[in-house]
This record gives sequence, C-alpha cells and structure tokens, in this order.
Amino acid sequence: MFPEHRPRRLRRNAAIRSMLRETKVTTDDIIYPVFIKEGKSIKEPIEQMPDQFRYSPDNLGRIAKDIVSLGIPAVVLFGIPAKKDSLGTQSHNKDGVIQNATRAIKDAAPDLFIITDVCMCEYTDHGHCGVLDEKGYIINDDTLEILAQIAVSHAKAGCDMVAPSDMMDGRVGIIRDALDDSGFDDIPILSYAVKYASSFYGPFRQAAGTTIAFGDRKTHQMDPANVREALREARLDIDEGADILMVKPAMPYLDVLRVIADEFEEPLCAYQVSGEYAMIKAAGMNGWLDEDAVVMESITSIKRAGADLIITYFAPKIAQLLR
Repeated sequence: MFPEHRPRRLRRNAAIRSMLRETKVTTDDIIYPVFIKEGKSIKEPIEQMPDQFRYSPDNLGRIAKDIVSLGIPAVVLFGIPAKKDSLGTQSHNKDGVIQNATRAIKDAAPDLFIITDVCMCEYTDHGHCGVLDEKGYIINDDTLEILAQIAVSHAKAGCDMVAPSDMMDGRVGIIRDALDDSGFDDIPILSYAVKYASSFYGPFRQAAGTTIAFGDRKTHQMDPANVREALREARLDIDEGADILMVKPAMPYLDVLRVIADEFEEPLCAYQVSGEYAMIKAAGMNGWLDEDAVVMESITSIKRAGADLIITYFAPKIAQLLR
C-alpha cells in the first residue's frame, strides 16, 4: 500500500490548514465604496444593491466611525449632485457633494483613508464621462482640463488619494501636473488603467445616477475581448505617473489581473463591481448559495490572481467574517 500523502494529513487539521494557506485576505486589503448624495438627513436604500445606501454628507460621521471600528482602512467616494449640466460643473465646486463629504469624514474619522472618484459622469446631465461635441462624441482634451480641476478640488478638501475612472487618454499625466502645480505632489493617483466596457456596471449606474441618455462608453472603455490592450493601457498610465493600477471588473477578468500583476511592479487594485455584488447577494438572499462562503471565496480568488487591494461592497461583511 502507498503511504498516506502528507498534504492530506495536514488538511485534516484546521489550525495547520490556516497556517499553510498560500493566499490570505486581511482587512488591510479591502476598500469600501460609499455613495454620497447631496442633501441632508439622507439614507436611501439602493434597490439593485441590497444593504447598500446613498448617504448625505451630514450622515457620514457615524458611518465613518463604523467603518473604522471594523478595521477597514479606506473608502472610495462617489458623489451624486443635486444639479447636473452638460459640463458637470458641480464636480469641481469647492462646496460640492464630494468636497463636503471628504471634510465631514475627516472631521469624524481623521485616520480613515479617503480615495475620491475623479470622473464627470455623475455630474453631467447626459451621463457621459466628458465634454461632448455636437455629434455626441467625447472631446478628450477638453475633458482633461475639467478632470484636473476635479482632482485639485478634492485634494483641497482633504482627500488622501484621487482615482480617475474616466479612461480619457492622457488624464493621469494632466492630473499629476495639476496636483503638483497646486502643491499636492504627495497625493497619489489610483488609476483605473484597465477598465472594461462591461455589462456588470448596471447596478452602479442606477445607484450613482450615471445612466447615459444616448450612445455607450465603448469609445473610451476597453473591449472585454482584449488583454494585450490592457498591458498598453497600464504602461501608458505608469509612464504618466500612476501610483497604483486598477483592473475593473474583477472576477470576470482574473486572467487580466494575473497578466498585469506579472508584468508590472506597481501595486495593483481590483474592483469587485456592483454587478458582481448584486449576483452574489441575490443568490444568497434566495438561498441558492452560502453568501458568506461565496464572498470569501470570491475575494480570495481576486487576491490570488494578483490584486494587492480590492474595492468591494462586501467590505463590512468581510471585516466581520475575518473577525
């Protein structure tokens, strides 16, 4: 008879299994996305994302303290303004929704690391990520100037990192120059370097009010079929000064995560997006899957594929499960 295989013996003991686990998730790995809606005393449930809410800036103090108490080190903020226009002018208003939210969080929880989304789609009445020409196409260079203004306004409000999610060409370099020229050379850039034109964003667009009035975002977001393009996009953003790279979505693009992780030394973040959250949540609520187990397995798969950081709506649940 063959001797019993050693790993099988080791797997019988839960303590040693944990000690030998190759990929481990900790609360230091996770970032919680928060939707901020302009107004007062707001806590609105998001229909397509159960257990997620839109909060007004005045409600953020308690939320921020709760996040810190769970050991979650960082949040990324998405703003929903009261007024929108074709140029998204409220995006860089010094008293805009994200600017006020940033100050409110810093007052309540100074050590909570704040990342702010830099894009125009939440602020434009057409829902697109930039300035449009008369035919409805985005004017890349005109958009860059506004993105730079947004980033600087967030830095002035006290954010710790900016995250341009628009996928305009050259935006990392423009934002880096604008931050440096304004005295914010210590503010890092988390670049959505590899952002696919994905069908998994649907619940987010409902949550943030970014459904487009016409057309699509395929002119500036990536084709889901492409991997070599991801390498080019990541390299361009690194050359322009990106400090951290992002792959979005996460689970449908684990192969892309692995390729980027193997190719570049820069830290890598993955976004487990709204559609991924909604699918797991719906299956769990219907009793089709063990939600807690699937959450941890999905997050572990993203970490195993090469992500150093993971943005996920499951962050509070993960923190509680890790305890």
